[in-house]
Formats: sequence, C-alpha cells, structure tokens
Amino acid sequence: MKDILRYFPDLTEIQVKQFEMLENLYQDWNAKINVISRKDIDELYTKHILHSLGIAKILAFKPGSTVMDVGTGGGFPAIPLAILFPETNFYAIDVIAKKIKVVNEVATAIGLKNLKAEQKRAELVKEEFDFIVSRAVTNMPDFVKWVKGKTKKKNNHELENGILYLKGGDLTEELQDFPKATLYNLSDIFDNEFYETKKVVHLPLKYKV
Repeated sequence: MKDILRYFPDLTEIQVKQFEMLENLYQDWNAKINVISRKDIDELYTKHILHSLGIAKILAFKPGSTVMDVGTGGGFPAIPLAILFPETNFYAIDVIAKKIKVVNEVATAIGLKNLKAEQKRAELVKEEFDFIVSRAVTNMPDFVKWVKGKTKKKNNHELENGILYLKGGDLTEELQDFPKATLYNLSDIFDNEFYETKKVVHLPLKYKV
C-alpha cells in the first residue's frame, strides 16, 4: 500500500480506504476462488494494483469517459482504475463467470459505483468506448480483432481513442503490423525490478466507418 501512496499521493480519504480494503477482500476471495496465483497474492499491491495503475501514469481518464476492460480476470486493471477515476465509467468483461463474481463482490464491498462487470466475450459487446484496456490476455493481433469497431469516433483525451495494453517482454514481433503503436516503459515510472520489462502499449483504433 505504501507504493500506491508514494506514486499517487493525492488520493482522497475514500480512495485510500478503498485501496486498503482490497488486500483482505482478495485474500478472502482467493481462498474460495483462485483468481490470483498463490505466489502473487502476497504481492497484490505491486504485481496487480500498482501494475494496473501504470495506465493512469500514461493517461488520466476524463470525467464522463468510458473504458472497457477485456479479460479482466479478478478485476485488473478495471478495479484500481475505477477507484482512481471515480467519474469515469468502467465496463469489465471476462468469459469466466466465477471471476466476474469476484469483481462484482469486491466492487460492491468497497462501494464502487462506476464499474459494471459481466460475463461476456468482447466480440459480442455492442457499445463503443473511449479506451479499451487489458493486461496481456492475448497477442495484439488477436486482441485488435476482438475489439475492432468498439471505439468512439470523437477524441476527448490527449491520446487518440484506442487500446491501452499492459504487457511485458520484447514486443517487436507482436507489434510489427501496428506502426502507430507507442510503447511506454513502466520501468521509467515505477522503481521496482518487477517493472523492468513491463510496458503500456497505446494503439489508436479507427472508428468503424
């Protein structure tokens, strides 16, 4: 938790409380439904919460904007981002029902009003969003196919509407067909060896014609 406060010192009392509550909630739920690997649960704040918030260091979502988290798993990056941006609307989806159950239970427990979570495949989503976020659920070419045509036409942020993707390792080959992709190294932002190869990829997506 100290890392969250270190990198995000302007949190309100409510936000601090919400972030603090996550540890016990995920410990409890993980004992019933394994949504986070056993070895990672002890490093929840570093490997999941702060990692999710890496997106917030690249872009601050504006009030009233909409963000979809595809393959949210236990709620990452959607839940940490929804805490940080209470006036942005988040829609988290995953194909695994028990993971969505955890997301909804955690969101309810901490009083998140701006997050909706459903069991659904991305291809079946009909709405459009300012941004689509995810944490390495698949390779970028497949991910783009899943979410094509789901971004709004009008841009309201410094970055163009599209994908903000958390991923690690060498992405040269994976992104070779996406010349407009921009990589942001989280190692430049967070002082922890876990982030040495971690990146946020921004890929603008054209509005469907």
